[in-house]
Amino acid sequence: MKPLNALFISMSAALLFGASAAFAIQSNDVGHVKLPSMKPGQYDHQAPTLADIQNDKDLHPELRKVILKGRDLFMNTQQLRGKYVFNDMNCKSCHMGEGRMAWSGPVWPAATTLPDFRGKNGHVNSLEERIAGCFSYSMNGTPPEYGSDTMLSLVAYHQYMAKGAKLYDRNIGGRGFSSLGNEMPKDISFTQGAVVYAHNCAVCHGPNGEGKKVNGEVVFPPLWGDASYNWGAGLSRVFTAASFIKNNMPLGQPGRLTDKEAWDVAYFINAQERPQDPRYTGDAKETREKYLNFHKATLYGTEINGKVLGQHDNTGEKPFLKPEVLKPRTFTEGTPASSPQ
Repeated sequence: MKPLNALFISMSAALLFGASAAFAIQSNDVGHVKLPSMKPGQYDHQAPTLADIQNDKDLHPELRKVILKGRDLFMNTQQLRGKYVFNDMNCKSCHMGEGRMAWSGPVWPAATTLPDFRGKNGHVNSLEERIAGCFSYSMNGTPPEYGSDTMLSLVAYHQYMAKGAKLYDRNIGGRGFSSLGNEMPKDISFTQGAVVYAHNCAVCHGPNGEGKKVNGEVVFPPLWGDASYNWGAGLSRVFTAASFIKNNMPLGQPGRLTDKEAWDVAYFINAQERPQDPRYTGDAKETREKYLNFHKATLYGTEINGKVLGQHDNTGEKPFLKPEVLKPRTFTEGTPASSPQ
C-alpha cells in the first residue's frame, strides 16, 4: 500500500538525517518530560512489576507460569504472527511500559471495569472480548479462541496487573488516550503534521511510516501501510492518536510536543492508507455512516488530497476481512442471551 502524499513523505526522508541528530540531542533533555496531572479524586493504581510476579509467594507455581506466559505474549505478540497477528504490531506497541503506565494505555482498568457496555460494538463486552478486539483491529488479525491457553494467559496477565485495584471504580487517572479531548481543532493541519513527523517521528518510524526492524524483529512499529493497524483500530481515531503521541512521544520525551503539534501529526498519520476496517460493507462512505459512533473521530470514508480514504479491498497480510468472532449479541430481560447474529 503506497503512502497518500508522496510530496510530504519525501520531505520526511530529506530531513531524516537532521531529525536523527536532533533526536540524539533531545533525548538527553529530561526537562521536556511532562505528563498531565491527575484530577482531584482520581484513582491511581500502581500495577505490579515483573519482579512482583516472580516473587509473589501467594501465587501457585502453575498460575505464575500462566501469568508470565501472558506477559511474554504481551511483550512479543509477533510470536503469534501468521496465526493471530497479521501486521508488525505487539500489545506493547499501544500499551507501553508493559501495560502498566498511566497515560500509556494501562491494561489493568479493563480487568476492573469489565464486563461493561462498549459503544464501539454496541453490547456488553467481557475482558476476553476486549482483548479479541485488539487482535482484530490493532493487530489486523483474528483473536485466539476464547478459553484457549493463549487467551487464558493474556487474561491472567491483565488481571494480575489489577492486583489490589478497586473494582468498577471509573474515576481512573491516566486511563486510555483522551487527555487532549475528543474534538479535532478547527485549525488542524496535514501540512504542519508532515513537518512535525519529519522532525520528530521519521527517525524511528521511517520516512514512509514503515517502522523499523533489526534482524527481522520489530523495534519501532509502522504507523501506516499494510503492516500497521487497520481502519477499525482505536488509534485510527485522530483524538486517540493525538493524546497517545502527546503523552508518549517522541520516545522518552513525553510532553515535549505542543498540543497543536500532537494534533497535527496525528492527523497526518491517520490521513494515510492502511488495511481495511473488518466491518467494511464494500463502500467506505457507507461503512463510515454505519459505524459513525466510531468513525466520526477518524478520517475513514472522507476525501483527503483527492482520495476517499479506505475505499479499497486491501486487507494487508491478512487473507480474510472479518474475523468470525466479531458478532453482535443482545440480552432480553428474564430470558437467556440471544444467539449471536
